[in-house]
Amino acid sequence: MKVNNAEFIISAVKPAQYPTEGLPEFALAGRSNVGKSSFINKMINRKSLARTSSKPGKTQTLNYYKIEDTFYFVDVPGYGFAKVSKKEREAWGEMIETYLTSREELCTVLLIIDLRHPPTKDDVLMYDFLKHYDIPCTVIATKADKIPKGKWEKHKQIVKETLKLQIEDDIVLFSSETGMGKEKAWHTLEKWL
Repeated sequence: MKVNNAEFIISAVKPAQYPTEGLPEFALAGRSNVGKSSFINKMINRKSLARTSSKPGKTQTLNYYKIEDTFYFVDVPGYGFAKVSKKEREAWGEMIETYLTSREELCTVLLIIDLRHPPTKDDVLMYDFLKHYDIPCTVIATKADKIPKGKWEKHKQIVKETLKLQIEDDIVLFSSETGMGKEKAWHTLEKWL
């Protein structure tokens, strides 16, 4: 898909703030600093529509990006090592859970993980959560450019085994640097559109 029109719409923290026009939504979940914003920017050929940060835990709201007036990317707060209070983390958890379990427009969750390392406990928890609620999921394994091509299959296998990835869930090797996997990612999303 060639994207000419992409814009940031709203940062939402509760259902009353979600957009109401009923467009399909793709949520991006993953630990803090895994590259969710970089994924969005690469997919839409923009340098900085989705703000990237070297400080983990910058995203604290559901950030809606409208793409071609046909669907939304929804950047979800990262989990993991963000330096925030336990109370704040619980509030995020509730906000994310409410969104993921009750949003009818949600087509699939893009679970963003770092291909260089086995999925973390938090990644496994998120995947299990999605499976428990029967929410479709596509795994986007980023930073593939940092691994020699000959080792991709081995790393992919580790991801599949660690998450106990189910057969219906796609895994896309991706690089925000080189654009590798971008076509496959679009192809996967277009099935939902």
